[in-house]
Amino acid sequence: MSPATRYPHVFQPIRVGNVTIKNRIEYAPIVSNHAETLSGIVTNDLLEFVGAQARSGAGLVTIGSSPIDFDRARDFYGCLSVTRDSDVAGLSLLADEVHRYGAKLSIELTHAGAISDPGLLSGPALAPSVIPGIHDPSTTKEIDRTEMDQVKQHWVDCVRRLKLAGFDMAMIHGGHMNLFASFLTPLLNRRKDEYGGSPENRMRFPLEILGACRQEAGDDFGLEIRLSGDERVEGGVSLEERIQFLNAAAPYIDLVNISTGGFLDPQALAYTHPPYYLPHLLNVETAARIKQGISIPVSVTGGITSIEEAEQVLAAGKADMVAMAKALIADQDLVTKVKLGRVKEVRPCLRCLECMHGPMGGPLRCAVNPQAGRELKYREIPLARRKKRVLVIGGGPAGMTAARTARERGHEVVLWERSDRLGGRLYEASALPHKDGFRAYTSWAIRKTNECGAEIVLDKEATPEAIADEAPEVLIVAVGAELVVPAITGIDSPHVITVVEADLGREPVGDRVVVCGGGISGSECALGLAMEGRKVKLVDILPEETLCREVAIFARTALLKLLEDHGVERIQGTLDMITESRAVVTDPDGSSTELPADTVVVAVGLRPDLSSIEPLLDVVPESYLVGDARGVGNIGAANHDAFNVAVEV
Repeated sequence: MSPATRYPHVFQPIRVGNVTIKNRIEYAPIVSNHAETLSGIVTNDLLEFVGAQARSGAGLVTIGSSPIDFDRARDFYGCLSVTRDSDVAGLSLLADEVHRYGAKLSIELTHAGAISDPGLLSGPALAPSVIPGIHDPSTTKEIDRTEMDQVKQHWVDCVRRLKLAGFDMAMIHGGHMNLFASFLTPLLNRRKDEYGGSPENRMRFPLEILGACRQEAGDDFGLEIRLSGDERVEGGVSLEERIQFLNAAAPYIDLVNISTGGFLDPQALAYTHPPYYLPHLLNVETAARIKQGISIPVSVTGGITSIEEAEQVLAAGKADMVAMAKALIADQDLVTKVKLGRVKEVRPCLRCLECMHGPMGGPLRCAVNPQAGRELKYREIPLARRKKRVLVIGGGPAGMTAARTARERGHEVVLWERSDRLGGRLYEASALPHKDGFRAYTSWAIRKTNECGAEIVLDKEATPEAIADEAPEVLIVAVGAELVVPAITGIDSPHVITVVEADLGREPVGDRVVVCGGGISGSECALGLAMEGRKVKLVDILPEETLCREVAIFARTALLKLLEDHGVERIQGTLDMITESRAVVTDPDGSSTELPADTVVVAVGLRPDLSSIEPLLDVVPESYLVGDARGVGNIGAANHDAFNVAVEV
């Protein structure tokens, strides 16, 4: 079956205003932080990243949040500038790069308003109203009429520059409770003038902006608006009012992008960039209801990770386009591969949000695709100058990535795995019901490793003698790390199990559970057990605010909320003793608490066994240690560590 037959709606062109787009996939806006950090000018890194976005096969590429004013509107370091006439030359390079792949180019134009970090602004943040308990009056001011005119002109000037640069469209960011969105929501607009109060008044300034942008855009330049279909906070804009606004805006815009959530509440914030804890197709039903009430084409984003899901949404008539980003980062040829019938080759996205977890202004990185965000250096994996015999020890994520990368460079590769299957700790990492992306990635990684041309040897224990007999020129040790078992009285009791045994269901678990270790593995284990109906207490010596910081803030927020929703009680303290029916915890103040426990789960982390690793590294002069064996981390750390070594040997 041809892709056009299997996915007829995805690969059908669409006319948005007077812009014809080759298919129904929009590369949703994401800030890659590749522009020059302070000035926002186009860099070669950004040019290559945007080129990769177009090579993905998406019909419409939308560059992420770009402020209309660097002094008062910015919310990111490393974002692109459209604020100066001198930016046009660099912007035109982006348009040329995207157009040569047959895609159309747009950009998300933003005024962050009061949600910006004050450190990024040269003056107070602007808001429709300054509301006690929400805004800091020392860093926020109510926007006045003169400033409103300036803001509107900034948007118009940006549209003018984009037209000069050869862009096809612009997206007006009116979601997530930025300045535009704040005028629309009664939660943030308490004005007493003609721009506050009734829905008609709250719509007035946003409609003035859209009207001015349309006048500048003319008929041939497309305008899209992004809105939160559901602000996910009590008292936010109703669906009926959203539809009323969009019908009023219809003369000015060509496409509506439906997102969700906002920055007023941590939980609502998590929904703006949904991690794997939240459902797939998050905003589809809201988009469908909006589509029924308006005449403008609708695009929807949020938890859509495959062309199959996109086809499902489009075929049901719930949207006219589907906006994806993270899946297109995990596999930068996703749409192209599907169009060529190579669906099984698509690398799955974990929805882990590693692409949003770097330092502020740091360039984008992906947990499963070490080339993403590094296109300038690694658009193609370079062939080795000299073919070498490479031995990889360990078949977990790091070992598999090392083997595949070394093979792609042309090396002769042998991989030893001491167990009877590849995958390592990916199996336990994918055990939680929500982690379907992890399970799909595990299957993909194993299949691609088996197909890469490396010699795979299972049930093979690595010893210095065996390595010497193999005589490799390069040795890559990726043996992972072992579970830490703390020295606690009663740790050997039959009702004490490891987090691996709990996650994989290898041992029975009682109704009352104490999980020792509140990091990501312990927290996810506790959540999984609570979802099965068990009463779970989660113990860690560290306070809650310091735990699970190794994941993106959006993911951490969603996880903590789910733990709360499923009744997991978090307890700060040290597990000191385990009896037949209780776990004894010492609180930070030194007092002891006895927790009833039918099962105790130990989840205090991993530690590499250096005593067994170091002798292996002494056999071959060119030896490398990668993954958890070098430093315990997550899947992304393992993949990047292995890639960085294998791409250079």
